[in-house]
Amino acid sequence: MQLHVNGSEREIDAPADMPLLWVLRDLMGLTGTKYGCGIAQCGACTVHVDGAPLRACVTPVAAVAGKRITTIEGLSEDGSHPVQQAWAEIDVVQCGYCQSGQIMSAAALLAAVPSPSDGDIDQALSGNLCRCGTYQRIRAAVHRAAELSKG
Repeated sequence: MQLHVNGSEREIDAPADMPLLWVLRDLMGLTGTKYGCGIAQCGACTVHVDGAPLRACVTPVAAVAGKRITTIEGLSEDGSHPVQQAWAEIDVVQCGYCQSGQIMSAAALLAAVPSPSDGDIDQALSGNLCRCGTYQRIRAAVHRAAELSKG
């Protein structure tokens, strides 16, 4: 099956019902996307499919064939995406496990809403759980990323 991941076409030999998360991690070596719960409740496995956030742990790979998939590794090669820059600047990460999913959800939000309110941020990232409780820093980083995106 052909997958378009991070700007490249890849031929993958996987069962149609294999979750996208395991295709990315085990077959493609893209380990930035994390396994958290396996039931689409924590957001650690968030990737973009055609620009929209999607939970990779419950998505069969056949459902995304022919679509543009972006993982945290594809957001930017050097960490220069405004959300990644803001995350580092604000020092959001504590344990770090949820952060790739948080960043991917934040990037999708900013692509749709360039100047989000606190409510927009809370709603867009409500499906991403942070065990360490860095929600205030996450919100601050999304606002900072919005500033960085503008200029």
